[in-house]
Amino acid sequence: MIDKASSSPKIAVGDIRDGASIMIGGFGTAGMPDELIEGLIAGGARNLTIISNNAGNGETGVAALIKEGRVSKIVCSFPRQSDSHHFDAAYRAGQIELELVPQGNLAARIQAAGAGLGAIFTPTGFGTLLAEGKETRRINDRDYVMEYPIHADFALIKALKGDRWGNLVYRKTARNFGPIMAMAARTTIAQVEELVPLGALDPEVVVTPGIFVQRVVRITHVAAAEARLGEAT
Repeated sequence: MIDKASSSPKIAVGDIRDGASIMIGGFGTAGMPDELIEGLIAGGARNLTIISNNAGNGETGVAALIKEGRVSKIVCSFPRQSDSHHFDAAYRAGQIELELVPQGNLAARIQAAGAGLGAIFTPTGFGTLLAEGKETRRINDRDYVMEYPIHADFALIKALKGDRWGNLVYRKTARNFGPIMAMAARTTIAQVEELVPLGALDPEVVVTPGIFVQRVVRITHVAAAEARLGEAT
């Protein structure tokens, strides 16, 4: 019987070791797998490379990882906003490396990894510092930059519902990078608000098929609060 359900976030991410590359879904706080990140912090892994849309908000999610000194490099499109103070401090102190990738290129490079492509050509970045040292090509009277796919050891994503096979559906804009990251990582771990029986999800609305998901863990606000209370007692 295939059952990909994990009993807790900490167990679900328990094999993530020092030096791993991790894709983390989310657009700002929308779709951020906060509980999986909390489990990752509890596990103690360091020297991580994080691939995410931005470099964290406030005190939770990616920001919490950076605050704890667990991230050595981040690949993202939007590293600074008003509440990205932990990234800002770490970057100014020379404690974290930044690879800046335009948002469309970030999505396209992750998609390319999931599709098994060797490289893509994109017009974004041509003629700028981001294109320095990269192959360029003129195609149909337009200039392009060659970019390589972005792969990762793990992807941590958040969905609305899932089943024990790992089929996932998302809630509105919380979907964002989750589906393409699930296809580009060797191991995808999804947190869901509801774990439903097999057959409860209409195949027509499943966004991420279970073949791309290796683990799924149910998280609700109540369950998360109980877990934190249990760890504290």
